Amino acid sequence: MNEAIANPPGAPPFRGESSGRRSFYLWIMLALLAHVALVFVFGTKKPIIPRAVTDIPQLQIADPSSELIALDDPTLFALPHANDFASDAWLRSPIIPLPVFTYTEPPQFLPLSLEKSGAAFMVFMQTNRFAEYQFDFKPQPLLSGADMGFASALPQHSTLQVAGELASRRVLNQVKVPSLPYNDVIRPSRVQVLVDINGSVVSTVLLESSEYDVADQTALTLARAVRFAPADHLVFGVLVFSWHTMPANTP
Repeated sequence: MNEAIANPPGAPPFRGESSGRRSFYLWIMLALLAHVALVFVFGTKKPIIPRAVTDIPQLQIADPSSELIALDDPTLFALPHANDFASDAWLRSPIIPLPVFTYTEPPQFLPLSLEKSGAAFMVFMQTNRFAEYQFDFKPQPLLSGADMGFASALPQHSTLQVAGELASRRVLNQVKVPSLPYNDVIRPSRVQVLVDINGSVVSTVLLESSEYDVADQTALTLARAVRFAPADHLVFGVLVFSWHTMPANTP
């Protein structure tokens, strides 16, 4: 619709719609002011108190004796349990009264039979025989004879003896002294020797002759062949040759 048609010429302008809006806004403002006034008039200043929190989920460690925990045991129905039907039988052992070893009867001694005393010893003596021993009050005297055995005073073989300071040293080799063919007894041959640090004889001197040249030469030869244990210094000693003689063949 055209504004010229709505407002004919010469007529006052139409303001009904704008006045209605203004009155509507005015009532809104009045209601808001009334609410604010009522809040300030009737409102009180109280501290804010938080509400108590209830029905909060809580975690708690389970008790080992709880029945729910016991259900997780795989041996609950396989092994004996303190709460099963048979626990009264194997947990509660019967009380067995102990016997009282108290005797009121006085002791009774066995009677002694005088007729049977010694009977066991008599039976033992009758069933056991002991060997008899004859005592000899006059034994025969034991005669002892003198030992009339005679040993030969002459040597049975020729020997070598070490004397002097050299006697403390050990002989390393075995020197065999031969028996000499001679129809009489030969005196010993005494030879002085000088032994070096290696144990070898380096000097021989005939100290006492046997008055038989063969024996003396044999003694000097054997003295050079003797070997002694090593030492740290030269040692003098004496070798004594005791001769054994054999009968010589005579034409």
